This record gives sequence, C-alpha cells and structure tokens, in this order.
Amino acid sequence: MTVRRDAGLYGYERALRRAGLEPIAGVDEAGRGACAGPLVAGAVVLPPGRAGIVPGLADSKLLTEAAREQVYAQVVRRALAWSVVVIDNEECDRLGMHVANVEALRRAVARLGTRPAYVLTDGFPVDGLGVPGLAVWKGDRVAACIAAASVIAKVTRDRLMEELHDDWPAYDFATHKGYITAEHEAALAAHGPSPVHRMRFVNVRRAAGLEPAAAPGLDPATSVGPDEPGTTEEDA
Repeated sequence: MTVRRDAGLYGYERALRRAGLEPIAGVDEAGRGACAGPLVAGAVVLPPGRAGIVPGLADSKLLTEAAREQVYAQVVRRALAWSVVVIDNEECDRLGMHVANVEALRRAVARLGTRPAYVLTDGFPVDGLGVPGLAVWKGDRVAACIAAASVIAKVTRDRLMEELHDDWPAYDFATHKGYITAEHEAALAAHGPSPVHRMRFVNVRRAAGLEPAAAPGLDPATSVGPDEPGTTEEDA
C-alpha cells in the first residue's frame, strides 16, 4: 500500500479501504506534555465517502478554540463511532507518562462501539490493540481519522482544565491548560503544587521542595519527569 504525499487528509483512509481494510480508527491524545491535569485520548471511526468529510478538520493544535469546537461537533455528528478516555494525574504519576499514554490509546480503541479492522496512530506504534495498525509521523496533520481523534481529545481536555480552573483559580489553568509557561511556573513558585499537578515532573517536584532548585538559565520547558524527554504543547 502506497499513499502519495499529495493524497490529502483522507488519503490514508482511501488507500486502506481499497485494500479491503475497514472500518479504520484514528487515535490520538492531548496533554502528554502538561505538568498538571489529566491525559486524554480520543478515538474516531469516520464513515467512507462524503459523509466522512468533516468541514474544517485539521490537527487540533492548528485550529482556534472556536474552530475546534465547531469541528468537534461535526466529528461527533458524523462519526460511525468515537470514544474518549481520561487518565487523571495520579494515574499518570503511577504509570509514568509514556506508559499512561499508550494505555490511554489502547483504552480509547477498546471503547469504540464499532470494532475497527485497522488503527492509525500518531507518531509511534501502539501494541495490544487487537487489530493491525500503522504509526503515522505527524499523523494528526496527514490522516483525517487521527486529526478527528486529536480534536476530540483536545476539546475534552480543555473543558476539563477549565473546570479545574474553577477549583484552583490561582494557577490559571483556563489559560495555559496545565502546560509549562512562565505564568504557570510563577504560580507554582508562589503556591506550590495543587492536587492535580503531576509529581513526576521535575518543575513540580521543585515547587514541592522535593528537588533542588534549577540551575540558572535552565529552560522551564525542560523540567519534566525523570522518565520523559522534554515536551511542549506542540509535541503533545
């Protein structure tokens, strides 16, 4: 199976259907790089043909908040099946972010009301799905079902972070959604970690007095858990 570079956002699904593989699920997560709040995974099966063409669909990180909400509504309306899984900060700490990430993606696929014949994942392969799959580099920008899953995950997580903002307004979760920003670092320094911060992240552990202070000039965005590479919202 070969997918041309100019095949467009729906090229992977068309190629897989020509090979007799459908339904096709896309799966993606939101919040991997955040140091507070849950990790959220979405899975989506889009129908073939015009019914599966989602107006305005793109990688969730490339859409405005208003556009994401509109696309979210379209995905929910058009999808043959969709699911969302939330893994809270305590389970992220217990499992470690990579293991939590993989587990969230597996659970999202398992919860689909329609069992897929093939799964497209964003960036890295996921074992244990029970069906064959393909990891697609920058998949949320080149495969429609992954982009749809990214929107489901992102919108769900943003809504949850706005609810957490009401509980913990000092951290301004509604603005940065738990990602590492200068304002978030300042709030951590002033108030210490909240119960929804991820204690595996080095900057959170520093704020709790469990790690020595950062060396002068250290970028706060590198302040992540001991088992994680540096990640940003763009990566997550």
